[in-house]
Amino acid sequence: MAKDKRTAFFISDGTGLTVEAIGHSLLAQFQDQHLEQVTLPYIDSAGKVQQALQRIEKAASESGLQPIILTSIVSDQIRQQLHQSPALMLDIFENYLTPLANLFNRDPAQSVNISRGIAGSRRYNDRIEAVHFAMDNDDGRRTRGFEQADVVLLGVSRSGKTPTCLYLALQFGLRAANYPITEEDMDSTNLPRILLPYRRKLFGLTIDPTRLVQIRQERRANSRYASKEQCDFEVRQVEQMLRRAQVPFLDATQLSVEELATRLMSQAGIERRID
Repeated sequence: MAKDKRTAFFISDGTGLTVEAIGHSLLAQFQDQHLEQVTLPYIDSAGKVQQALQRIEKAASESGLQPIILTSIVSDQIRQQLHQSPALMLDIFENYLTPLANLFNRDPAQSVNISRGIAGSRRYNDRIEAVHFAMDNDDGRRTRGFEQADVVLLGVSRSGKTPTCLYLALQFGLRAANYPITEEDMDSTNLPRILLPYRRKLFGLTIDPTRLVQIRQERRANSRYASKEQCDFEVRQVEQMLRRAQVPFLDATQLSVEELATRLMSQAGIERRID
């Protein structure tokens, strides 16, 4: 971390998208400041708070500058733990522009409807390139692009891989590919050989078989593909495969695409490509 680069942490017990959006808008008032922006979603336990505090203290030590915390944490206990950090802590329900102005020793720009760097063509181009990458590497049609991927999603057909890849691309600029595990891949519980070179990039999605039946019935009603027996078999085999290969995975049944994406990034330790 650069010595003159301050870190702003957006900390939430949910996806972090709300506090992140507010934080971007607030910090856009101080565009002459060199800032690294880090989102920490799902900070909802004492253990996760301690990990966040360690990261904040490290940022302060390495940069020599006081970090910033913007938080939408609901729990008073967790918020009190965060107050133990060396950072300037701002709650989204409190007055935050005045403390920021004091920290930066200058008045805010008082501009409206701007977000830090939102108009930059680089961010736009990065998003578009990431979306094109997701579309070009959808459903295992090609794997030669997997080497450039930030993550490769695995799962049965209709488990949410494609929308999650597109969201990761559009929201975070990540190059996300996906590979559907087909019945041909289920002859054993080993990973398909074609995926072995990309093992460190793999992340799985699973789904409740009953919900999978409902989704597939909408696509191919009354088919073997949408039968309860087939869905049970595929989900069971893929979960065994992922566990055996020690590939992390999430259950997509009750999660929105926003939650899937942010949980995936948090669990896999993937950093966004765009601020």
